[in-house]
Amino acid sequence: MKKHKSNPHHGSSLDDFLKEEGIYDEITNLVLKEKIAFELKKGMAARKLSVNRMAKAMGTSRTQINRLLDPKNGNITLATLQKAARVVGRHVWVELV
Repeated sequence: MKKHKSNPHHGSSLDDFLKEEGIYDEITNLVLKEKIAFELKKGMAARKLSVNRMAKAMGTSRTQINRLLDPKNGNITLATLQKAARVVGRHVWVELV
């Protein structure tokens, strides 16, 4: 493949670019958290659960639910995620590849 002198990243993958920039882990973690928050919100909507009702069903506070649904807050435990998933009729499946 002919290299373009104006763009040294031409032909490289997004993963390669993010790794070169030193932000691969940060970005992949953010995307994963956004996907989790999106799926939980979708599950809550399907079951017509407000943040208050979700908190009550999980035995926690609205503040905790808001943190769980905030993609920028990456500090959630697997136990909390599993509990939230059960409330919305889902389950968590973790795979190391």
